[in-house]
Amino acid sequence: MQIITKYLALAVLCVSVQLINAQDTIPAIKNEKNIKMLRHLKTVIEKEEKDFLKIEVEAINKRLNNGEITAEEAQELKMKAAKLAALNIENRIGIIDNKIALLERNDYGLHREAKDVKFGIAIDGDEVLSVRGKKKPKKYDLRTSSDFVLAFGLNNAIIEGEKLDDSPYKFGGSRFLELGWAWKTRVFKNTNFLRFKYGYSFQINGLKPDDNKYFVQQGNQTVLQEFPENLKKSKLSITNLVFPVHFEFGPSKRIDNDTYFRYVTRNQFKIGLGGYAGINIGTRQKLKYKLNGEHIKDKQKRGFNTSNLVYGLSGYIAISEMALYVKYDLSPIFKNQIVDHNNISIGVRFDVD
Repeated sequence: MQIITKYLALAVLCVSVQLINAQDTIPAIKNEKNIKMLRHLKTVIEKEEKDFLKIEVEAINKRLNNGEITAEEAQELKMKAAKLAALNIENRIGIIDNKIALLERNDYGLHREAKDVKFGIAIDGDEVLSVRGKKKPKKYDLRTSSDFVLAFGLNNAIIEGEKLDDSPYKFGGSRFLELGWAWKTRVFKNTNFLRFKYGYSFQINGLKPDDNKYFVQQGNQTVLQEFPENLKKSKLSITNLVFPVHFEFGPSKRIDNDTYFRYVTRNQFKIGLGGYAGINIGTRQKLKYKLNGEHIKDKQKRGFNTSNLVYGLSGYIAISEMALYVKYDLSPIFKNQIVDHNNISIGVRFDVD
């Protein structure tokens, strides 16, 4: 019977803990709705503790009726259970009262974070459930922040001795995509005008040959040749893992609070200048055409003599979170070519914090 009582008590108190946790996750913004919810929770807590006490008393009475304990021992156990229930009600309602007092006294939720909170349940001295929520207070001066980087746009190649207008690659069909993560650190202590930005990105540069041509590897040379069938699609995709580094310039807004301050660059003008270096992690050519009435999709995963090491220059001009983005590979697309091809990209970039 003691085991049954423990499990019943555990079930009741698990619900109690969930309710307490629920009240602690209520957005702590000063308004009547949240305070009303907390006051209602006080009545719920009192009812739960009384129900638990009732279950415990019934269990003690059954032990008495079965001759397991004497009347004096039963009375002593009931007194202990009643004191425990009273203390539980006092402590749990005290937590709620403190929360209500904080809401009534402060404009919480926008600029503050809760400290560590721990709730524990013990039966016969053994802790059977412990819930801890850890939320560290805001750091007073956070000099480093992080952003998700997304960029995409048009891609092409600058060929040595030729104008960009004479490129053998389609301007609208050749595109690039960049996905990455960047950290931004304030360089100077008392101003945020200059930031050092660094991270990693996956760059996918695509080149679509014009005039029904495709890439062919001939020894240490990669050349364009006319395909024997009518191509619906011809595209070379080069995927690089790079590590960009930029110096970012521009104004920012300072926000001061009692316990911390921050420099914010949202909706501000920004200029970033720098470069990147990394490695080629994959090259693939896709060909789509029709042969004898059958649609063919040919995917060729080869080296195509592409450079293993990649490096280049990049920059962006941003208003708010969207930027005009340009990058240029100083390393040639293909190794050991008689005429160098250097990748160039222009598009938009989003740095989302």
